[in-house]
Amino acid sequence: MKFEHVPNVVLEELRSVTMKDGSRFYESPDGQKYPSVTTVVGWEKREFFKEWRAKNPEESKRILANGTKVHSLIEDYLNNKEVSRDDHRVYEQFDNIKSLLHNISNIRAQEAALHSSLLCLAGRVDCVADYNGVPSIIDFKTSKRLKTKDQIEDYFCQATAYAIMWQQMTGEKIPQIVILITTANGEVQEYIENPVRYVGVLKSKIDGYFATFS
Repeated sequence: MKFEHVPNVVLEELRSVTMKDGSRFYESPDGQKYPSVTTVVGWEKREFFKEWRAKNPEESKRILANGTKVHSLIEDYLNNKEVSRDDHRVYEQFDNIKSLLHNISNIRAQEAALHSSLLCLAGRVDCVADYNGVPSIIDFKTSKRLKTKDQIEDYFCQATAYAIMWQQMTGEKIPQIVILITTANGEVQEYIENPVRYVGVLKSKIDGYFATFS
């Protein structure tokens, strides 16, 4: 299958800085410094994950590296490049999710830096494209096991933020967010939502973050 890429606006790259506690900040083209979407939507859990990483440094590195490798294979595939099979376990996770990738068309952007003066956030979106014919923010996740919808509220908030950013930067409204998960045991999940449902939750997380750290 060959994926079609459609021309869109040129998005400027953003300089990023990662702090010792794992939080990340981006500098916008006009010099504003914005926290990353992932930092803000997950701020309430930051101490839990910080403690877990400290207790499980090798497992933390392995999970991060695995996710990065799977993302890389997905990106190559969507860019119509040959996908490496060098790491069998990583390739299997990619291969499991490949059938869902065939729902993607008219790719606008991949790994694009986005920011918003409205949200005072920035970040890097996995993919902006049509999914089953609907303009969507598409986020790819790896996991040890299947996730319930309640367990991935942060993912929906993250994708909602990108939908708002994309509309602010390009003028194109995004009516759909898609979370695709591939697990280590060969299962895959597809969650499709309307971002409007998560605007209130996202605002609450943003307000809580800035109230705590400003």
